[in-house]
Amino acid sequence: MPDTSRASRRPPGVGITTDRIPVPSHSEVAVYGRIVVVAHSYKIRVWEVGGAEVPRWEVDLKDVLREWKVKEKEVKVCSVEFLGVGGLVWVGTKEGHLVELDVKEGVVAGVKLSAHTHGVTHIFRIARMMVTMDDSGKVLVFAPDEGSGEMRLTGTQPRVVRVADKQEFARIIGGKLWMSARMDPGGGTGVSGTSSRGPIVRVYDILTPGSSGRSLLPTEHVGNVTCGTVLSSEPDLAYLGHEGGFISIWGLNGEADGMPRCLEVMKISTSDVLCLEGVNDRLWAGGRKGMIAAYDVTAKPWVMTNNWNAHADLPVTRLAVDPWSIDKLGRLCVISVGRDERVKFWDGLLAENWIDQELLKREDEFSGFRDLSVLIVSWNVDAAKPDALAGSPENVNFLDTVLHTVDSPDIIAFGFQELIDLESRKMAAKSVLLGGKKKAADGTISEKVSSAYKKWYDKLVLAVRLAMPPETPYTVIHTENLVGLFSCIFVKNTERFSLKDVAITTIKRGMGGRYGNKGGIVARFIIDDTSICFINCHLAAGQHHVRQRNADVAAMLEEKAVFPATDTAYQDPVAYVGGGDGSMVLDHEIVFFNGDMNYRIDQRREAVAAAVRAGEYDYLIAHDQLTYQMKTNRGFRLRTFHEGPLSFAPTYKYDRRSDEYDTSEKRRIPAWCDRILWRSRHPQRVEQLHYQRYEADVSDHRPISAGFQMTVKSVNREKRARVKDEVRELWELQEHNLLIAAREFYVSQAIIC
Repeated sequence: MPDTSRASRRPPGVGITTDRIPVPSHSEVAVYGRIVVVAHSYKIRVWEVGGAEVPRWEVDLKDVLREWKVKEKEVKVCSVEFLGVGGLVWVGTKEGHLVELDVKEGVVAGVKLSAHTHGVTHIFRIARMMVTMDDSGKVLVFAPDEGSGEMRLTGTQPRVVRVADKQEFARIIGGKLWMSARMDPGGGTGVSGTSSRGPIVRVYDILTPGSSGRSLLPTEHVGNVTCGTVLSSEPDLAYLGHEGGFISIWGLNGEADGMPRCLEVMKISTSDVLCLEGVNDRLWAGGRKGMIAAYDVTAKPWVMTNNWNAHADLPVTRLAVDPWSIDKLGRLCVISVGRDERVKFWDGLLAENWIDQELLKREDEFSGFRDLSVLIVSWNVDAAKPDALAGSPENVNFLDTVLHTVDSPDIIAFGFQELIDLESRKMAAKSVLLGGKKKAADGTISEKVSSAYKKWYDKLVLAVRLAMPPETPYTVIHTENLVGLFSCIFVKNTERFSLKDVAITTIKRGMGGRYGNKGGIVARFIIDDTSICFINCHLAAGQHHVRQRNADVAAMLEEKAVFPATDTAYQDPVAYVGGGDGSMVLDHEIVFFNGDMNYRIDQRREAVAAAVRAGEYDYLIAHDQLTYQMKTNRGFRLRTFHEGPLSFAPTYKYDRRSDEYDTSEKRRIPAWCDRILWRSRHPQRVEQLHYQRYEADVSDHRPISAGFQMTVKSVNREKRARVKDEVRELWELQEHNLLIAAREFYVSQAIIC
């Protein structure tokens, strides 16, 4: 799976508004610069982007055919494509007719009745040639006159080519016709219920008279072919999108006979890839949830550089580059059509990505920096009350000890789990029912909630007051609970006035996201101009439930509306990253992720216990589930997070008031369930000071803490604006060269001439 952790969520708009152009379901759309042709049923509407509020022209095909003495009860457009320079568009109908329309004048320039005996499912342009195709496998190749070089629908005699019938997918790639039919869903063991290795891909050299097609197969089981494209940066490769989220990669020059062969298969999504388009050096893909993603395919694994909601959570039905936009608009536009009945224009060169990267390189020119210290304490207390911290010095002194591991930290974040007994139905139900009314007007915890939260809150407030110098008081800026989870975040009073956009919320993951017995508490704020997010989590338990834990992580990091979006009209979004607005976790520049993650060690209990006694932690780390997922699972959402060395013994599971690992009948395998990870856009701006455990034994888990020094920035808006203007000037030169290269590529691919 591609690395999605740093993808920009900012839509790469081009300032072209198309909201007034309706695209009813099952419409055919073609674009030529500022001209948009929308054909639905028997109506063809020609719109000019940025023009009038009504179509420039509207053509009724019933009237057109009536003029040609054709009496059709029903007429339906099946395909549309521009002929090229000159503003002529060809239209194919379900009845097999072809119509040539002059969009400049709004008149019909020609009609070829019953050119096909079946519906014209596809129309392709190859340089100055046009190719039409129907469902029976009949292909007509229209070539320009050798003498005049011109070609018109009514004055050109096409050449007939026969291909396989009933092809669901068809596209011209590398000058050849690629096709694929849907696999029979009945029987077998392969994808979609077939015994085949995958869908049959047929490739025809339709420009060479007398040549036959070739049937090819992917190297792995994949779903039906839905789309295909080629990249200008990888002109010798073709990419086919499939149901099931797969992309197959084909070498175009690998065989002696010039026919393609499948090189490899990539998994990029958990749902179908509905449309693909190669744009400059990025592979764009549209999916069922309205998202368009752009991938850098040169990295291994692929890197998702952009991912934005283009069509209101509804399927993206088409992606297409408009090569004429280079000359007509001075930019490279990509057009998308969605089930939301809208057509959208996007910046194919992703200018904002380039500008953002250049601004990052020059951040020192317009920013000031200072260091802050952070202390994070994580502990699954197994329903222990704070007064249980008695008896041994390790218990009595625990909070004082941990609070002195960092010298007067600027931020202290406590993240506890299982503050109540999750095995007690009465206690869990009480927390679920009363959890929404847990705070009084002054922000303290209400007595209506289980007294466990209140007791721990009071204990932490007292411990911080006693441990820290009296001249540096602290204030609780966040406190929240969720069925056992409890977060309490302190900030030095001297830093309180530097905070903005303070927010805290919960994410439920228990029982399919309905209950909070598993889940997370997510807190965030902006200090100076750096956004910081703290997650205190309790993930799915069980030795073998790695997938559930991974799903819990993904749900928290990919939740689209964790927080309300920041109103960028009133706040400069320089604090957030990746084009984000602060509504998602990974919009934040620095993220700390801690809690009882429940990842285990995949070894026999006796082997683990012996390794712990011998201090052979490297051996155990090699079998640690979390470490393994971070190193090998390309789709794991914590892959870009960091963790300090595990130089302490596993923190789970102990007999209470004992140094013995679980001696009950279950004899659970010791594990590092309790972890603290972090992520920063600039890795050098977060330095870990310590990572350790403590010997308080009132729970079946040992507590842990981590200290950090982080660098936060303050942005001078005026200086940043000046630098951004300079960067935009540099981009204009870069864009000019990229547009020249793009045009040369589309000419070489016979997409334009």
